[in-house]
Amino acid sequence: MKISTRTRYGLRALIDLASRQSDGPVMLRAIAESEGLSKKYLDNIFTSLRLAGLLRTIRGAHGGYLLNKPASEITVLDVVTALEGDISPVDCLDHPELCDRSDNCVTRELWKDLRTSMEQTLASRTVQQLVDRAKELEKSGKGKKRTA
Repeated sequence: MKISTRTRYGLRALIDLASRQSDGPVMLRAIAESEGLSKKYLDNIFTSLRLAGLLRTIRGAHGGYLLNKPASEITVLDVVTALEGDISPVDCLDHPELCDRSDNCVTRELWKDLRTSMEQTLASRTVQQLVDRAKELEKSGKGKKRTA
């Protein structure tokens, strides 16, 4: 499985948003500028994240986006599945009827193990952990400075 640009940008934008939660709602424009992303593209990504229950919007002059739950409760797996959908490396894991060999396929076990490993790795990391790591890198001079 290859992680799409949409998911990579979405995760970056969520990390940026999570790092600003103490500021209240954050305008999409500020995140787009900070991350060097198109506001229109980011709007599309944030719509998917909102529909997945990870974000909420506040309307009005002082509105913007907020995380729908603490960053420590949002896993990278939550983000990836919201933006990519199923992370199975092959279709036959979820739809064995697609393959007449699924009952006795030796490689199906391999793909199942791979999916399990990916899910465990992605579920073991939270957005908050990534925010904390970004702050560490920024302090050491290796990370980006927030511009907006």
